Amino acid sequence: MTANDQNGPPPDGTPFREEDIIYDWNKVDQVTPPLRAGPIEFLDETLRDGLQSPSAVDPPVADKIMLLHTMDDLGIHYADVGLPGAGRKPYRDVLEMAKEVAAAKLSIKLCAAARTLDKDVDPIIEISQKTGVEIEVLAFIGTSPIRQFVEQWNRHKMLRLVREAIRRARAAGLPVTFVTEDTTRAKPDTLYPLYHVAIESGARRICLCDTVGHATPDGLKALIRFTREIVKGMGKDIQLDWHGHNDRGMGLTNTIHAIEAGVSRVHGTALGIGERVGNAAMDQILMNLKLLGAIDNDLSKLMLYCKQAAVATHWHIQNNYPLVGGDAFRTSTGVHAAAIRKARRLGAAWLEDRIYSGVPASEFGRTQIVEIGPMSGAANVQFWLEARDIPVEEGLVSRILDVAKRGSRVLEDIEVEFAVRRYHRENQGDPS
Repeated sequence: MTANDQNGPPPDGTPFREEDIIYDWNKVDQVTPPLRAGPIEFLDETLRDGLQSPSAVDPPVADKIMLLHTMDDLGIHYADVGLPGAGRKPYRDVLEMAKEVAAAKLSIKLCAAARTLDKDVDPIIEISQKTGVEIEVLAFIGTSPIRQFVEQWNRHKMLRLVREAIRRARAAGLPVTFVTEDTTRAKPDTLYPLYHVAIESGARRICLCDTVGHATPDGLKALIRFTREIVKGMGKDIQLDWHGHNDRGMGLTNTIHAIEAGVSRVHGTALGIGERVGNAAMDQILMNLKLLGAIDNDLSKLMLYCKQAAVATHWHIQNNYPLVGGDAFRTSTGVHAAAIRKARRLGAAWLEDRIYSGVPASEFGRTQIVEIGPMSGAANVQFWLEARDIPVEEGLVSRILDVAKRGSRVLEDIEVEFAVRRYHRENQGDPS
């Protein structure tokens, strides 16, 4: 039996089986996340790393709280809510978000970033003590030789800063993840002692960072293998995180490969918002892991999450952006519209959602949209009319199609509606 023989019938009760009409090469010799042992956890960086984008607006705390609630609804486990040591506003915002988590009894856990300095760690401790909410400290330091050269850091100072910061947070009872910035360009002989010191000082997790989007899947696998060997040699139960950026356009791909290679928690931001070209997109991570069968989260609010993030940060969602873009499930092509309409007329919602879509819209709160434009055929018009309970007449279809063919773009609904009214007035004496 192949992987494709394991699927059952579609949930809408149609007589065909999925494997009868879709052959899924993705499931042949599959080694991606579904076969990974152990749960996958998610850490949302929208409210910290995402806001480092020069195009993003730092939203009011009310918007941040709204987004936290939606993250919680999506089953996102952790949220990095800022660097409270950076100033008064970041401090106040993190404090208010911690109060909300306590008052609303949200399941999502909070994290906060800190350089390996007392002045960054202490505000996190203070907020945690004021609110009674445990806040994980994400203590970071640059590790690549280029960074060390520019900053004029020496190894002895780096080890001391790491040791003192982690011990300070642990003495206050807070969990710590040791974050090595620019890990994918760091030397093994730098990482080895830093990881030893961090783990011995009480860090529970190690976060591997592709800070400048440098990594390829081969590179990240080598790095993860190297780090796992260190952890294994120390005999400690230390979990690994992956934090990827998208400079080479491989943020999502690398995140999936990192899960396959053994990391237990991955980071991302809504819509991939972040510095330069951004971070791995949390919405795309969740969508793909759901389609791969690696998670079973209810993602019906994924669209809401992206829209809330866009509104809060004044971010423009491109029309061709996966899942949430305006064109994600929209077509004006005649052949495509004809196939979608035939599927709909068969009464097979499952089939309609997949005939020309690799992502089933209905699973993520969306629907297929058929428009009318210069590349359309009669099926586009028929679909449009049927969706609005307007009787389909051959003359009306021809009239609308003629209007579309004479144009250079997709028609707006009001233009099609005008053509319908005009046709009825001319042919049926409609006084409107």
